[in-house]
Amino acid sequence: MGKQTKDQYVVGIDLGGTKILAGVVDARGKILGQAKRATKPDGGVDAVIERMAKTVREAVAAADLELSDIAAVCSCAPGTIDAERGVVRFAPNLHNWENVPLGKLLADALKVPAFIENDVNLGTLGEHVLGAGQGVRNLVGIFVGTGIGGGLILNGKLWGGWRGGAGEVGHTVVLAEGPVCGCGSRGCVEALASRTAIERDIWAGIKAGRPSIVPELMRKDDRQRLTSGVLAEAYDKGDALVREVIGRAQFYLGILVANLVNIIDPEMVIIGGGVAEALGKAYIEPIRPVAYQYFINKRGAEDVAIVPAKLGDHAALLGAAVYARQCLSE
Repeated sequence: MGKQTKDQYVVGIDLGGTKILAGVVDARGKILGQAKRATKPDGGVDAVIERMAKTVREAVAAADLELSDIAAVCSCAPGTIDAERGVVRFAPNLHNWENVPLGKLLADALKVPAFIENDVNLGTLGEHVLGAGQGVRNLVGIFVGTGIGGGLILNGKLWGGWRGGAGEVGHTVVLAEGPVCGCGSRGCVEALASRTAIERDIWAGIKAGRPSIVPELMRKDDRQRLTSGVLAEAYDKGDALVREVIGRAQFYLGILVANLVNIIDPEMVIIGGGVAEALGKAYIEPIRPVAYQYFINKRGAEDVAIVPAKLGDHAALLGAAVYARQCLSE
């Protein structure tokens, strides 16, 4: 591979509770090489940093490059982030990391400038620059998986808020006396429409005697958890319980979208995450009419695009690469 100038190569890292995914990204947003391994957060912070550094080195080697060719690395993390200081304030999915100086630890391990940001913020940034939101100045990203997270792009820039906590859309209350959320509040959209909530309600229906093909599908695929793939298969096969539960989740997501549009008035809302990807167009389409119904400004309502994400599993990795370049240029 012909060498490009150093500032064209950065590494994006998607750090999650179960996996570390690193990729070398060029100036055009193309992934040149990547590597992946289990996070194993129970081994402690130092062990995770060592595994991240090893994954980065493997991705660089896969791109036929040297670490000295890399201008910067950026990692996302699932939790509350102080991006300016490079500190993970709190990350429950990483065995309750608290005040971990991830940026400094990565920079020391790799001898390369290192930056960090929240995972869903970077997923939204990736979609804005390289995915569904290209050319849009104001947008909201909503990512539906185990939980529900979000990110904001305002006037073309990622908006973190005063304390770095902007975009926590999953904890918008849409049913005041609803089920208890993991955050302790009642009726958050995460407690009503995340994959965790959908799984809870499907199992409650099965326990109450409702017929469903879900147990059969899980046995067939030897699954311990009700994955997004199993949900999609049951939905496609017309399972009445699954369709009812997902339909209810879509309704609450429609209300969430309307609330966000009423407050921010973006041009676009992008919906991604494992559940959205598995179900495809069938997942997004019922959300739109509910959202439009609850818009306070009905004029030109359907000009607000409500669209699926495009980058899939690479959204956070690519967003991290974009963020690294932005930090280097400041």
